[in-house]
Amino acid sequence: MHIMQKFVVKTVAIALASLSFSTAAQSADYISGSVGWVDAIDQENESVQGGVEYRFSPIGYHLRPMVGANVNTDSSVYGYAGLNMDVPILSNQLYLIPNFAVGAYSEGDGKDLGGALEFRSGIEIAYQMENAHRIGLALNHISNAGIYNKNPGVENVVLTYSVPTGAVFGN
Repeated sequence: MHIMQKFVVKTVAIALASLSFSTAAQSADYISGSVGWVDAIDQENESVQGGVEYRFSPIGYHLRPMVGANVNTDSSVYGYAGLNMDVPILSNQLYLIPNFAVGAYSEGDGKDLGGALEFRSGIEIAYQMENAHRIGLALNHISNAGIYNKNPGVENVVLTYSVPTGAVFGN
């Protein structure tokens, strides 16, 4: 198992084991934008990535469904759906956010990940400001989990900015 995958699995296990934490995590939906570096670890086919993600309010156990899409400067596109978990490290201030998603990848001129079906696992650390906006740093691993003959995977490091939908739409 890849180092990043092991880290995410352990982080999710710790988060699930500590479900007695405060319920202070925001219950609002969030719109999250990101910008970052594709293939940050291997650096075989680096590019710049931008993305948008909709994070729904928690459905239980601090799990949030999410949908999103990323595009990079090599014209690769990845659309996905999955779950993330708000784990408060400091109540209403600092969050650890492990996540997992499944999606469709179009290579464009970017890295050949082996096929269209790709899985994403990641971890984000986010600081929540007084207005409930969050700024974070995320590390994500995207690969096909060995379902295709080729499975190089790619790691992305991104800066995130998340805004509660009420602040955007006035709800």
